[in-house]
Amino acid sequence: MSSTSSPSSQMQGATPSAGIADAEKSTTPDMSNDGRSRDSTVPAACLACRSKHLKCDGHTPCTRCVNTQNECVYVASRRGYKGPRRGTVQNPNKRQATSPPDLSPSSSDCPMLLGARTGSTNMPAVMGGTFGQPSMPPQDSQAAQFSHPQQPTNMQLYKSYCAVNGIVPSPWTVSQNGGRPVAQIPIATVEGRCFDSFYHHFHASHPFVLPKPFLLQISKEAPLKPVLAAIRWVGSIFIDVGGPIQERLFDEAYSLIHSHERSKDGFLVQAMMLLIVGLDGGCQQDKARRILSDVEALALELGLNTREFAANHGRGIPVLEESWRRTWWDLFVIDGMVAGVHRVTNFLLFDVSARAALPCEEDEYLSARIPIPLYLDDLEDQDFSGEDREFSSFAYRVLCARNLGKLMRVPPMFGPEDENLGKIETLLTNWRLHLPQSKRDALQKNGKLDEMMFQAHMMNQATSIMLHQPYSQLDSSPTQDINSCAPHQSIPAGDLFNAHTRHTIESANRISTMITHRVPLLSHTHFFTCVITLSSIVHLSRWALFFIPHDDDDLRQQIRLNIGALNHLSDVWSAADRARGQVKAVAQEIYKVKKQQRSNSQFWLGLSQEDMLNTIATDDSIINEIESFEPIPHLLR
Repeated sequence: MSSTSSPSSQMQGATPSAGIADAEKSTTPDMSNDGRSRDSTVPAACLACRSKHLKCDGHTPCTRCVNTQNECVYVASRRGYKGPRRGTVQNPNKRQATSPPDLSPSSSDCPMLLGARTGSTNMPAVMGGTFGQPSMPPQDSQAAQFSHPQQPTNMQLYKSYCAVNGIVPSPWTVSQNGGRPVAQIPIATVEGRCFDSFYHHFHASHPFVLPKPFLLQISKEAPLKPVLAAIRWVGSIFIDVGGPIQERLFDEAYSLIHSHERSKDGFLVQAMMLLIVGLDGGCQQDKARRILSDVEALALELGLNTREFAANHGRGIPVLEESWRRTWWDLFVIDGMVAGVHRVTNFLLFDVSARAALPCEEDEYLSARIPIPLYLDDLEDQDFSGEDREFSSFAYRVLCARNLGKLMRVPPMFGPEDENLGKIETLLTNWRLHLPQSKRDALQKNGKLDEMMFQAHMMNQATSIMLHQPYSQLDSSPTQDINSCAPHQSIPAGDLFNAHTRHTIESANRISTMITHRVPLLSHTHFFTCVITLSSIVHLSRWALFFIPHDDDDLRQQIRLNIGALNHLSDVWSAADRARGQVKAVAQEIYKVKKQQRSNSQFWLGLSQEDMLNTIATDDSIINEIESFEPIPHLLR
């Protein structure tokens, strides 16, 4: 691999700012030296003056060409002429459409060509083991004051792409007719595509790994091998790289986290966490739980939950310290989600004393503008401390996971009036009531998704269903075959909708509403799959009731919405594919029962003939869509 020069050395070949100023001054002839330039005319103008529509003094060479160092040529006709000859020195302040791109070996291939401003965080530089920000060379900064904005050429875009992605440009070849050199565009490696795919599709849903520019700077360090391998495997899940390649990437990551030569540090914890999420979404829950048990023990052994860990292992770099805080709290959330949706593990980390500071907002993390951190005690006591503090979306997500843990630690409840049930509902309601206005919706004012708040609301509604469903009157027997996420829980039927039934139905409806956000479904954590399945069980249990109102089109549309979401998520996650198959099968069985109910004359009591026909038509259309499902357009990526 050939070495590349630094941006500063590459920019030395650029035209200095003094030259730019001189060139700009020279665009106007010196009228004081030749009074005839203003008043007299000449028979013909040179080509350089003609091309710029400027007055020519007719000298050979003319004064303007002498000042601008252009070749001064006079011709009788302009037909067939395309502009000044190549190779002449052009005014650097004026874009020359006929000028070829700079293809010299010393030309810069860094993002500076695209007009990166001073202080840009796109490609921070490493200096002495710390993260630093790039600075624009002085002459480039001054040139920006004089020159007009220009669109980057294809050559500049190509070179910038190579620089940002660490690709060494292929040698330039010359076309057979000796014309402009043609670039041989390099093909990104599979590993590179998977790495980019991880940050495009996955990182925002579990944002504990360093932001991409910062991770690239330390990617050569040996302790990062496991996390880089895990990143490539998770990224491969979202793109079509082929089964053998994906299997190879997983084997590499799996062997590295179990290697005897691995470093037991925070990067290893991050690698194991990525494998847990990927395996759980791929229907390999047993293997994921084994790694979860190992990583919990490792995190506690390292003291990742302590206040000191981030400072002691952050190298004095705020964004790295923030990454360690996020690693602990995302592990806490993952442990809670696995325990909540699968109901097999016991949320071990809930009982661990956690003194690590809370994460900051996502934009602050990605831009490395890390504020002074706050702590869990600050969040839980904010209504009594009298201090007006702003907490991040990640912090409210952590609080939701803690509420889920408190539900899982409640002693066995005895009936729907148990006081412990009321205490948990108070926690859930208080969480919603005390949210800042900006956090009450997962969509921000600019229309972008706040994934951390999305997951927080998702967990809040799922916890509500887990709390109230066992004491509702929704018979769960019709949905007993839906066990892709958790074992079936038997719930007896009732004749009335009590308060717990209403809580359960409302939470299921809100989960379905979350599907309608105009954002790609695959941008969410894969745990949303099981939350949708939980919502579907409630909808189907309600649809199976004989005394459900005849006008139940809204309910049936919600079932269709949930199946559509699972159908789309199944493009990537095997767990969603299995859940979709089970939900569709139960919906078809319920529909068969409803067709039998139609033969009962009591079913049609109180309905007009028009209502009867509409009911039959609606049922038929819904089941046809379920049997041959086509995704809803706005749910597509």
